[in-house]
Amino acid sequence: MDILQQLAQELNIKPHQAEAAVRLIDEGNTIPFIARYRKEATGSLDDEVLRALDERLRYLRNLEEKKQQVLATIEEQGKLTDEIRRAVEEASTLVAVEDIYRPYRPKRRTRGSIAREKGLAPLAELIMAQETKVPLEETALQYLSEKEGLEVRTPEEAIAGALDILAEDLSDRAEIRSAIRKACSDHGSIGSSLKNEEARELDAKRVYEAYYDYHEEVRKMPGHRVLALNRGEKEGILTVRLEAPEEQIIYALERQVIRGNNPVTAPVLKNMIRDSYKRLIAPAVEREIRSQLTEKAEDGAIAVFGKNLTQLLMQPPIEGQVVLGWDPAFRTGCKLAVADPTGKILYTTVIYPTAPQNRVAESKKILKEIIQKYGVTLISLGNGTASRESEQVITELIREMRDAGMVAPKYVIVNEAGASVYSASALAAEEFPQFDVGQRSSASMARRLQDPLAELVKIDPRSIGVGQYQHDMDQKKLAEALHNVVEDAVNRVGVDLNTASAALLGYVSGIGKTLAQNIVAYREENGRFRNRRELLKVSKLGPKAFEQCAGFLRIRGGSEPLDATAVHPESYEAARKLLEILGQETLTGNPGQETLTGNTTKSARRSKDSTPGVPDTFLSNEYFRRAADKKGMKEKAFTRWLASELGIGEPTLADILRELEKPGRDPRKEMPLPILRSDVLEMKDLKEGMVLRGTVRNVIDFGAFVDIGVHQDGLVHLSQMTDRYIKHPLEVVSVGDIVNVKVLGVDLKKQRISLTMKI
Repeated sequence: MDILQQLAQELNIKPHQAEAAVRLIDEGNTIPFIARYRKEATGSLDDEVLRALDERLRYLRNLEEKKQQVLATIEEQGKLTDEIRRAVEEASTLVAVEDIYRPYRPKRRTRGSIAREKGLAPLAELIMAQETKVPLEETALQYLSEKEGLEVRTPEEAIAGALDILAEDLSDRAEIRSAIRKACSDHGSIGSSLKNEEARELDAKRVYEAYYDYHEEVRKMPGHRVLALNRGEKEGILTVRLEAPEEQIIYALERQVIRGNNPVTAPVLKNMIRDSYKRLIAPAVEREIRSQLTEKAEDGAIAVFGKNLTQLLMQPPIEGQVVLGWDPAFRTGCKLAVADPTGKILYTTVIYPTAPQNRVAESKKILKEIIQKYGVTLISLGNGTASRESEQVITELIREMRDAGMVAPKYVIVNEAGASVYSASALAAEEFPQFDVGQRSSASMARRLQDPLAELVKIDPRSIGVGQYQHDMDQKKLAEALHNVVEDAVNRVGVDLNTASAALLGYVSGIGKTLAQNIVAYREENGRFRNRRELLKVSKLGPKAFEQCAGFLRIRGGSEPLDATAVHPESYEAARKLLEILGQETLTGNPGQETLTGNTTKSARRSKDSTPGVPDTFLSNEYFRRAADKKGMKEKAFTRWLASELGIGEPTLADILRELEKPGRDPRKEMPLPILRSDVLEMKDLKEGMVLRGTVRNVIDFGAFVDIGVHQDGLVHLSQMTDRYIKHPLEVVSVGDIVNVKVLGVDLKKQRISLTMKI
């Protein structure tokens, strides 16, 4: 197999792109680094395509390795023919290779192998030849044996053993298995039923009621139903089975195996075929098909989880706010933590406005004091137990403060999924050794609003709550995929080298957990990093790691202004020469001192969205256009000339220009901000037809869950998203989107809300 050609075809890219990407991966470069800083080599392949290429590359290499192992094993047995070699070499999947290898694989003792040991193989061959006219009972007499351990006492026993050999031989034929697998995939169904009456009691909430008597064609089964059936089966509630076109398969096998209608051999061969199918082939094919369905469903669920997680991680930070993190609870009280605009925790306490204490007045008094003392401008309320009761207190407090002429904060409901996991972790204990679990959780509530990415990277992505059936799939595959998602998000945004936690640094290209801890240790011992080059002084961080990570790390207000941008150190010389060509004479790291030189000199102005320590711009489009005019070139021709003059590719030039125009820009700021609330609704207040504004919290195969300001998120079914046909909700919405919805129905007993976006 030409792996490069295969990759190019599958991913719809050019062979030279595939070749370059594979070479860069083999050289130890990370996907984020290749996607961002090796665009000329790969033809600007993005991280999504590169991830897919990396995954397929590993699969195809494993496939080639497996082929060589199989060919070597068969050759050792002296059974390798040109036909077998060709079949193995042309196989395109591991399943196809395993089918070919099955007859030659070392096996445990089976009925067929025992029959061979008893010397019944010649009788099996005679039956399969289908030429004998002598009754088989007579022929079988010569195969009787009294040898200890290999007894064959009757003709019937001899015939049965011979048929066992034939049944296994038939089940081992690759083309037979492949054909049956295809027939079951194309024409079979998956059925499920309630396992027993005890299972009905086990399913007290009737979660699996829809699957008590369920049938669906294999080829039409959506992934979420496959995973639901798997879970129901695992919990002992459902019996799941493959309903194959059994009689058609057996009839097709008979036509393939039986020649003519020899009255001596045809009846026993028919019995053998039925036995081979039902005892050996059908169970294996059922396992394979269900495994394929599960794998496909898992891949789909992981892809959806990944897209949801990306959206969640890329939520815009809310900057410049003093935030009160509120972790709601009943008996143990509501834990509060005040975080200043940098995320530093200034104060923590516990109040008891909810049942059973119901100390509402006392809690409001404490809250007013905290808000005024620390200048709290925003309350970040977790959406867990007692959140609605807490929200009622917050809205009453806001109303009372406004009525008294006081400046009142606003509030946001945040998804607290994973907060309890984080607060009980060793990482949280290390970060807040003086806090208990509740204090850590409320601190997380505040910080995940201020900078969602920096806070959420501390939590196992599987615990963040934006997937479906994540606990029912291959955990290693899920963890690897979600790690890649977090890694891509972190590197897309960039990381402040002087403030980032070890958890955040660990996701930066080329760093990892150990180097991240070494960076933090160096920072604590030596103070702030003044420039990127100082990274080379960090223990175990060598030139290769520096190459991979440097462009994704930011230093605000350091000795090298370009360190605040995504320009890689390898391109600094080109960036400086570019600034010189375009008329930019002075480049400093101190905001307000950057000089943009044209006919006049002026200080760079700073906007309210600027990042402290980073100039608004090193270069505006005006200078690019002016330089192009001076050269008498149109912009495209000037770009080509510039790239050649600077000794870099056009994609790198474009990236440098974007960075110089808006240094250290945060791509998250292009996302919608969360809804800031000042009112409250309860589920019982919802009425059919009510139109509300909400935040998409989770997207799954059959719809999306939307937070509309009540304790229970509402479901917008796939069919209620748009009037046009869509295959998946992600075509319409993403996690974090702000959407308008209308209430279709409310089921208080089952705690379900049905919504529509077709308003």
